[in-house]
Order: sequence, then structure tokens, then C-alpha cells
Amino acid sequence: LMFMAIDRHEANLFFQLINQLYGQTSIIITSNKGPEEWGDILGDPAITTAILDRLIHKSEVIHLTGDSYRLKHRQTIFGNN
Repeated sequence: LMFMAIDRHEANLFFQLINQLYGQTSIIITSNKGPEEWGDILGDPAITTAILDRLIHKSEVIHLTGDSYRLKHRQTIFGNN
């Protein structure tokens, strides 16, 4: 998630999805961008705040650091190319 910028309509649809799921089910989201960068990607600070408010409320945030497993084991995963 948040791999590339999305337009205002897509951000609104994403908000609607999160809003529908909020309080109804568990949500797992992975992203290579931190929440502080989401505003730039979503292009609307108000929608970004509303989405993050719903996602972070009653959540467990797990921040992974370190070397990428994919890059570290590139040759064994993808061959010698």
C-alpha cells in the first residue's frame, strides 16, 4: 500500500473502504511508506488524517527495520541473473 501516488477519487474510495471496515473486522496493511508520508501520496491531508485515525485507533503498529529479505537473498530467490 502507498507504493505510488493515487488521485483524489482513489483516495476517497480508499477512505470509504477503511470507513466501512472500521470497527467491523481486523485490517492488516503493509506499506513501504510511513504514515507521515501518506499525505503526499494520497494528496489530501483531510482524507489522510481520517484514514489514519481509523487505522491507528485500537491498533498494533509493527515497524520493521533492517535489511530486506528479498534483497539480501536475491540470488537464491531469483537465480544468478
